[in-house]
Amino acid sequence: MTEGANTGQRERQIWMSAIAKANPARLEELMPDLPPLTCLRPPEVGAVMVQGRIGATGAPFNLGEMTVTRCSVRLSDGTVGHGYAQGRDKPHALRAAVLDALMQTDQAAQVRTRILDVLTAKAELARALRAEKAAATKVDFFTMVRGEDA
Repeated sequence: MTEGANTGQRERQIWMSAIAKANPARLEELMPDLPPLTCLRPPEVGAVMVQGRIGATGAPFNLGEMTVTRCSVRLSDGTVGHGYAQGRDKPHALRAAVLDALMQTDQAAQVRTRILDVLTAKAELARALRAEKAAATKVDFFTMVRGEDA
C-alpha cells in the first residue's frame, strides 16, 4: 500500500468515526435532506463481538456483544458509501453512509466545512469538558519525610 493510500485510508477512518459517534439528532439537523441514492444494503441491525485487552497490550478476550446498524448506498454518480452506527438507529446509519459517499466526491470540502467540522468541534468540546471534570477530581499522592526516617 502506498503512502497516499495510507493517508486516504486514515482520513476516511477519521471522518467515519466522527459520523458514527455524532449525536443522531444533530446529524439530522445538519443534513436534513439526502441526495438521490440507491440503497445497496438498506439499514440493518446486527450484533458485533467487542474484544478487549488487559493493559491494552495483552491477549485479546471477548468482552461481549454490541448492537450495530449498518448501511451501504450508491449515489447517482456511482460513488459508494458505507455507514455504521452503534445501536438501532437506522436513519443515523443511512446518513453515515451518505456522508461517507459524499466525502469521496468533489463535494468533500463543502461537506467537511458544513457538517464534519461542526461535528468534530462539538465532540472536541465534549471531550474537553469531560477531561476538565475528571481533572477536578484528581488526587495527588505524595510521601512526606517523617522524622524517624532520617
